Amino acid sequence: MAGPSVNRERHVEVTGADLPLHCPTPSMPLWDAHPRVFLSIEKTGESLCPYCGTKYTLKGGAKAGH
Repeated sequence: MAGPSVNRERHVEVTGADLPLHCPTPSMPLWDAHPRVFLSIEKTGESLCPYCGTKYTLKGGAKAGH
């Protein structure tokens, strides 16, 4: 059985309004499950949290020129 600090939402789609991106996000249950880490997503359109493994995808993909 998973402990209460496990983030079960393994894939999250974000928009430009969510930047700068950090994990966990305030909308996640148990948002204080691990230390806040800022994730670079602008160049590739994807990022993976090193703590919980949640994959973030930027809606619309990476933006050229940023």
